[in-house]
Amino acid sequence: MQAALAPFQEAHATALAQPVANFFSPVPPVQEPGRLYDFFRASNDVQIEGDVRYVLKHNKTTCMTQKESGAWVDIIVSYWRAVKEIIKAEEASNQGRLGERQYVAVYDAWKDLTSNFIKHISGGALPAWAIFTLYFTANHLRRIAIKADDQLAKSKPATVNASFSDDIVSTVAQNQKLEEAARVFNRIFALCLGDRNPDLNESRKWGVYCVANLQFKTYFKLKAISLSKNVVRSIEAQSDLPPFKLYPKAHRVTYRYYTGVLAFLQEDYTKAEKNLQEAWDACYASAEKNKSLILTYLIPCRLITQHVVPKAPLLAESPRLERIFGPLVTCIRKGDLTGFDKALAEGEPEFVKRRIFLTLERSRDIALRNLLRKVYLAGGYDDLKEGQTEKDRIRKSRIPLVNFAAALRMGGQAVEDDEVECLLANQIYKVRVPCPVQDSLLTLPQGLMKGYISREHAMVVLNKKGAFPGTGV
Repeated sequence: MQAALAPFQEAHATALAQPVANFFSPVPPVQEPGRLYDFFRASNDVQIEGDVRYVLKHNKTTCMTQKESGAWVDIIVSYWRAVKEIIKAEEASNQGRLGERQYVAVYDAWKDLTSNFIKHISGGALPAWAIFTLYFTANHLRRIAIKADDQLAKSKPATVNASFSDDIVSTVAQNQKLEEAARVFNRIFALCLGDRNPDLNESRKWGVYCVANLQFKTYFKLKAISLSKNVVRSIEAQSDLPPFKLYPKAHRVTYRYYTGVLAFLQEDYTKAEKNLQEAWDACYASAEKNKSLILTYLIPCRLITQHVVPKAPLLAESPRLERIFGPLVTCIRKGDLTGFDKALAEGEPEFVKRRIFLTLERSRDIALRNLLRKVYLAGGYDDLKEGQTEKDRIRKSRIPLVNFAAALRMGGQAVEDDEVECLLANQIYKVRVPCPVQDSLLTLPQGLMKGYISREHAMVVLNKKGAFPGTGV
């Protein structure tokens, strides 16, 4: 056992959460694939507690109080029992006889390990940095819970009538373990948020955002989005948290991403754009997956709030973004309403899954605006008056309604004259001037239309100083 606990002793001596968390991992390190087996075989059920206690008592590499030593004994013994269940599950899987309870046993053992961490941190037996070791342990619990639920789902046929299933919170038993894990994460969140230690260097409040992010991931997996709002409200109600900018960048980016998505789902697009933009600005350039996830919601936000269509270089950074947004963006730029409808229908499964379908559907107005703009440009310029030069030319501002009707019908839209007039009226009603955008890859301002409709003359009279705000005409 001395050799098996040497990595823990070395990690503890660093007084850093990550090395200790690496020891308490359900997955062996790449450079030492047999570490879990070696650790498990170093003792047995009867002697494990005594063996661990003896090693820590005679530990010469780190200094521990008796209280802390006792806490680590309890935690390491729990980890040994969890490793035992992991090895049993792996062996059963390799032999093709993995039962439905194998991963459940792993989950139960890992839950005990997490609960022991919570108990001893709450009791003040462990150093302040251990809260982050607990976070990594809890994150493993989330993944193990998902595996356990998957295994249960495979072994038990569904008995719930799908036609009566709730599309917000699933009632199927396959989420049972993850729901249990969510309650454990609530305890950890309360442990961090409720710390009253006046010394910020020793405060558990530094773990607030990473645990909140863990809750977000869990609630989104469970489709219990509304529970995430409670987490945000709890954080916003705190007046004694350290400044947000002092938290690790990874915690800040993830938190802003999820709060941005929450605002997006509530159709508060201004707030969503602000949070998602902060996440985008702070995201590491090499974090391609995270950048892609952020843009999945930031792009629809910009379409609604600023009528901004993403440029090709931005979409080219991610094959996934190019696949789901590329056809829509192309049709919006061309003013191809028929193509837009087709692209929206083809991408519907992905858009619904990401909860962005309705938002993207609204961007049809931008495609329509671009089609109407082409009609305006095709109208040419007014004749020059005496004394005017070429640079004094202005575009014709009076466009017959039939011109717009012809363009829509040529584009495959079966519309009556009254419908054309209605579409134009809506475009004029929605006119706005977009705010400036700093990100050059996202900067392509799109307005709607300025002017009025003269029904008496069947004419659209457009603003000579800017018929389509933000487009230069």
